[in-house]
Amino acid sequence: MKIAIPDMISNSYFPAIAAVELGFFKQEGLDMELELIFPVDKTLEVLRDGGIDFVGGSAHSVPHAFPEWKGGKLIGALAQNMYWFLILRADLKAKQGDIAAIKGLKIGAAPLVELGLKRLLVESGIDIVRDKVTIGPVPGAFLGENKNFGVAAAKALQAGLIDGFWANGMGAEVAVRSGAGTMVIDARRGDGPAGAIHYTMPALITSDAVIARDPNAVAAAVRALVKTQAALKKDVSLATQVGRKLFPAEEAELIADVVRRDLPYYSAAISHDLVSGMTKFQREMGLLKGDPAYETVVATQFAQYWH
Repeated sequence: MKIAIPDMISNSYFPAIAAVELGFFKQEGLDMELELIFPVDKTLEVLRDGGIDFVGGSAHSVPHAFPEWKGGKLIGALAQNMYWFLILRADLKAKQGDIAAIKGLKIGAAPLVELGLKRLLVESGIDIVRDKVTIGPVPGAFLGENKNFGVAAAKALQAGLIDGFWANGMGAEVAVRSGAGTMVIDARRGDGPAGAIHYTMPALITSDAVIARDPNAVAAAVRALVKTQAALKKDVSLATQVGRKLFPAEEAELIADVVRRDLPYYSAAISHDLVSGMTKFQREMGLLKGDPAYETVVATQFAQYWH
């Protein structure tokens, strides 16, 4: 079987990566191959078309490939809450939580990921047009051998190509440690408007076709995820072991520190509050028209394995 992620050198979907590299899928009887397919819209299209069996990706993005949630399902959370950071140029001296500091700036963000920032700005009273905020691609991201949007964004920030970025914890860590960036919004930990934490989450995603074809394999995949989260909580140095196999040297030595901060959010459960908040966000951003039931979004037959 195959699982794909849209971002490799990152904490965003790290439990999915670790489940492969630490052998937890294999323990559950699954011969799982890890692929990098980016960006996330493409990842989900390949799932829809049957080229892969699972995705570790952003939950809110599913309707891009499965309109109105028809044919796609969340089967477990890789971690809780919206998981992106707003990093701005250090010379701006913006304080954490000061979202108004984004006015007049050029911000890099990935496709579908940028929707979280756009909604956060609206709910913070910032008008992108009036306040002259430009949100667009990061130079060099998703090109050639680049395997991580956040790291590409950090490098673009260091080079002065952008004023800031909205991306994952690894990109944030690289930018802050280099001195090029300041962390202004940490969405996972509650910065920003109330409810923003439920715009999305990193999730284990599959299709109804895979569930129908091999429900036992899907159950095994969820069990492997839960075992991986537990193993990392018990010994976060396992993250370094995985990083040294797959990441460049600098990021390999950073990953355990980044994952350590995420450990309190390592739960595979998908709450009704998350689904309610996420589908509201999807409607606001034009990804969804209807109001799907929890059971339409989540494959509840696998919830028994979350704990």
